[in-house]
Amino acid sequence: MALARREGTVNMASKATTVNGEDQPRKRQGENPLSKFSGGIVGQWNEFTEFLSNVRGEMRKVVTPSRKEVQATTTVVIIAVFIFGLYFMVADSIFSAGMSWLLHKMGGR
Repeated sequence: MALARREGTVNMASKATTVNGEDQPRKRQGENPLSKFSGGIVGQWNEFTEFLSNVRGEMRKVVTPSRKEVQATTTVVIIAVFIFGLYFMVADSIFSAGMSWLLHKMGGR
């Protein structure tokens, strides 16, 4: 008798669906905080792995320069450093001489 009674009972979800006229019960509209958290981690992991695959693709395009190319560019850099050094030395000397002259004219020692 208890068994027959259980089969004949109607649970709350089925009552709600019959009252609303629906065939299946509705699911909650809001996201589960755990699924939102794990979905964010999975999304970030996918972005990170995509970034790493892009880095790997770009690194395959990199070409190591030959010894001759390295020597040529090093020579150009050293010459450019000396030229700029000389330029700034001359500019500093001219500026220093001009400031000394100006200060002496204004009464400085």
